[in-house]
Amino acid sequence: MSMEYNIQIMPSAQARLRAYINYTKNYLRNPSAATRIADDSVNTAKKLIQIADSIKLCDNPILREYGYRKMRFLQHKFIMIFRIDYDSNTIVVDGMYHELQDYESLFIDEMNLS
Repeated sequence: MSMEYNIQIMPSAQARLRAYINYTKNYLRNPSAATRIADDSVNTAKKLIQIADSIKLCDNPILREYGYRKMRFLQHKFIMIFRIDYDSNTIVVDGMYHELQDYESLFIDEMNLS
């Protein structure tokens, strides 16, 4: 049975998402797309709260060792990398990346997991 969790989006993940949104708004000059990405991040987080424990651990052995899972945004090609803290009943989103990036390697380097 699935349970609902609290969610905590870490500052580094928030900063990366803001950078994607700002890039879309200012560099690509597409404020409506930037708004859609922001809205999608909120909707994806809401869905994640409901289904987190049904998502399998990452295939990458380093990420799997630390209990990381990933969820694709509902409408856009972005990924949330998260772990579940069962003690506090909280989903912790440690990373947000575009799908086309080598996000696993970037995340492992940024989190000093290797």
